[in-house]
Amino acid sequence: MSAATITKAKRLIVKIGSALLVDDESGKLHQAWLDAICEDIAEAHARGQEIVIVTSGAIAIGRGPLGMRGKKLRLEEKQACAATGQMRLTQAYQNTLDRHGITVAQVLITLDDTEDRRRYLNARNTLDTLLKLRAVPVINENDSVATAEIRFGDNDRLAARVAQMISADTLVLFSDIDGLYTADPRSNPDAKLVPEVRDVTPEIEAMGGTPSEHGSGGMITKIMAAKICMGAGCRMAIAPGRQMRPLKALIEGGRCTWFLPAAEPRAARKSWIAGSVQTLGVITVDDGAVNALKNGKSLLPAGVMEVSGDFERGDAIQVTAKDGTVIAKGLSAYAAEDIRAIKGHKSDAIEKVLGYRGRSEIIHRDDLVVGA
Repeated sequence: MSAATITKAKRLIVKIGSALLVDDESGKLHQAWLDAICEDIAEAHARGQEIVIVTSGAIAIGRGPLGMRGKKLRLEEKQACAATGQMRLTQAYQNTLDRHGITVAQVLITLDDTEDRRRYLNARNTLDTLLKLRAVPVINENDSVATAEIRFGDNDRLAARVAQMISADTLVLFSDIDGLYTADPRSNPDAKLVPEVRDVTPEIEAMGGTPSEHGSGGMITKIMAAKICMGAGCRMAIAPGRQMRPLKALIEGGRCTWFLPAAEPRAARKSWIAGSVQTLGVITVDDGAVNALKNGKSLLPAGVMEVSGDFERGDAIQVTAKDGTVIAKGLSAYAAEDIRAIKGHKSDAIEKVLGYRGRSEIIHRDDLVVGA
């Protein structure tokens, strides 16, 4: 892969592990390293790229102030450390990126937020808005409220879920090794770096070992993250992160493993909507809306004639013409009851009718598959 893979990415996610960010012995932040990677992030931001940081480190930073350093933590103690450390962690990113004139936004996510469709849409819309406003979201798992049953257990898969959520085109997982090897390079001198993966086969999965061999944030979770990314049309790199300016080093041709999907993010998302999501309602639209949809436009309330079914915001619905022909399938931005109230109205009347300002579209074109 060339440097252009990174420099021409539209939405770039950088995942930073706790071991890179926090000193094990002292529990203190590696400030010089954070300064260096934030230089990389600032350069990417200046190129016009949309940047998201997925970070670990809240628990590690929070141990010291609570007197928990060097102690094996119970779940509730981890949550307490996370609550203490998260504030310090976000402030460290803000202080560092503020020197580059970049605004940081803290976003805490749990697994439920990526699996419940309405919460998924809320999170996605928030992140989309922050990126359009040129802020850099700093995302971490919401450790202070997550439980053992619903926790990701690592931020590799969290980063992949975020990539899927916001249709990112590139994710870089910075690690303490420089990519995927055919065997564990620490114990096998014949292990070879795998520079490129286009399909996560059982053989590739076997290279990740088992959780007991590598830990919850080890190579196996990175391969699981790669499967999520590739399914969403997002390319992913496993790259070494310990050196200063690790993103710059990757751009300049540093060693890594690239996982390359067959489709782009938008095509992958459309395929998911078309084939994997069950519809819960039907909207009948007029001829003008039919023509607009076929020309790649979003569905506006003015073109809606009838609504059937009982569905909520974020549910999948069918769009039909007056004669019953199925025109499209998509994710609704409104519940059925609200669409019944605003159908036939122009978008600027939505707030007056519903009492709140929602989206201008019933189904945004990014959430719509014509001909499905």
